[in-house]
Amino acid sequence: MSKKRVAVLISGRGSNMAALIEAAKEPAYPAEIALVLSNRPDAAGLRFAREAGVATAVVDHTVFGRDREAFERTLQEVLQNHRIDLVCLGGFMRLLTPWFVGRWHGRLLNIHPALLPEFKGLDTHERALKAGVKFHGATVHFVVPEMDSGPIIAQERVPVYESDNVETLAARVLEVEHRLYPQALKLVAEGRVTIANE
Repeated sequence: MSKKRVAVLISGRGSNMAALIEAAKEPAYPAEIALVLSNRPDAAGLRFAREAGVATAVVDHTVFGRDREAFERTLQEVLQNHRIDLVCLGGFMRLLTPWFVGRWHGRLLNIHPALLPEFKGLDTHERALKAGVKFHGATVHFVVPEMDSGPIIAQERVPVYESDNVETLAARVLEVEHRLYPQALKLVAEGRVTIANE
């Protein structure tokens, strides 16, 4: 079976991207990280990807002003040129339009640092602590036009301790993210997870 070609979209250090690159080194892993694409030329993760021998590209969103679709059409072109099968968002800090999401329906994954549907959006750890929840965690899901709302592929929870602060909780969740994302991508790349009822 030929491996699925995956692009990881990042805006920063890309620690989840690094976890995916590590997982994909395994010969039996069903996907290869064929491209790391950033909307920021200074994203620290680009250097890591290059050092790992992965092709990189930058589509600087600031060049396009408020024209999100022009930015995404350029993204789409780069993805097509690299013959990408699946896209993973790894701390990509741009909201994607329905046009782009529709193009990648069922092939666009995101990881979110919370147990969706709880705590969609930003500052999840802070909000979880404020809410006094006993468990927190991470979710990998298919991307749909509504933020953090797509079908869930995998989830793992961590306990929340009374002594926790945002940093300690974030570190515990990040450990889970780095394990969970490669597992979820594997399931999708093998065709074992698809969006049902369509």
